[in-house]
Amino acid sequence: MTVGAAEPSPADRLLACADLLACPQCGQPLAAVADDATAASTRTLRCPHGHSFDLAKQGYVSLLTGASTKMTGDTPAMLDARAAFQSAGHFTPIAAALAAAVAAAVPGVDTAVFGADSPPAADTGEARPGPRRKDGPAAPAGVGNPRVPGAAVQGARRRFHAGLTAPGISVAAASAARLATTLLSNGVVSPSGPGQATHADSSAPAVLEIGAGTGYYLAAMLDAVPGLRGIALDVSKAAARRAARAHARAGSVLADAWRGLPVRDGAMSAVVSVFAPRNADEVARVLNADGRFIVVTPTSRHLGELIEPLGMVSVDAAKEDRLAESLGGRFELVGREAVEYTMSLSHEDVARVVAMGPSAFHGDAGRAEEIAALPDPVAVTASVTVSVYLPL
Repeated sequence: MTVGAAEPSPADRLLACADLLACPQCGQPLAAVADDATAASTRTLRCPHGHSFDLAKQGYVSLLTGASTKMTGDTPAMLDARAAFQSAGHFTPIAAALAAAVAAAVPGVDTAVFGADSPPAADTGEARPGPRRKDGPAAPAGVGNPRVPGAAVQGARRRFHAGLTAPGISVAAASAARLATTLLSNGVVSPSGPGQATHADSSAPAVLEIGAGTGYYLAAMLDAVPGLRGIALDVSKAAARRAARAHARAGSVLADAWRGLPVRDGAMSAVVSVFAPRNADEVARVLNADGRFIVVTPTSRHLGELIEPLGMVSVDAAKEDRLAESLGGRFELVGREAVEYTMSLSHEDVARVVAMGPSAFHGDAGRAEEIAALPDPVAVTASVTVSVYLPL
């Protein structure tokens, strides 16, 4: 996003979210320090005990304390590859499903965009209707992306579980396809997409994304929910710099989630983790009583057509079971949605997929030749599960 005169600077975006943050040393609330002479906020956050944290010139704040963290996070090259892949629209259906789930978790949201009056999902001719549910009619048709060159997203196969009709999250399953259409009508969702400046409201609902990376998914959530504020948290300094410019209502924080979330108790309406680590105890602490923890995990079919030919890191088939087990003591699973569709990827897209994930660190020798041996374009499956949890 290019910062213009009508939009707050990255530093101002963070300061507008400072009331959500807590001191990583003592847990007390952080607040922007006012300049005595001008009464204007400076680029420093301070807690009542005097611990202070200066904002970086790029607009994020580092709340890493103590010894160096063992977590390395994404490199600038990985983030560049991810941003290029996301900006091409290949993961738009995932962003749409996630944004719909967040909208359902936020109280008092104007859900006109998600309701029955919303336009149906775009029909690209490639989209296939979802299978019939055991408890009702067929799921909505898959989401196509006709705006992406080369029909990068050919169609979405969606499977909906009965839990998504539970009170408080019923909008999630029914609205994701409509939301994708709405997002696409405004341009492919990306960190460089629209995000209008709004006046900060300390009572406004807020969402925290752990491991926010480029800020792509957080920007989609904030675009979908007017008035929602966001915190992008990542252990990578390169990610914190990039996320500081992701959206006008998002502040960027450098922190290690495993050491604790520098967020006030009960401050969040939703916490989101997309392919990122999770700290169940800390997530439960920062969520309000009606909050939701929304987790996106890849299935064993995700990018399956590339794993063997390119020697990529595969996804454990028991990943979802381990997730439920790890959260079982603090959270109850109240909804689960599968999002699966076929992408048409060029060789350049494939190279970016490899470079943006854990496979970037493994088996790179000869990979260019392996990619060149693939069809161009190549059909690749995107397959994730969006799980919604309620704190116990």
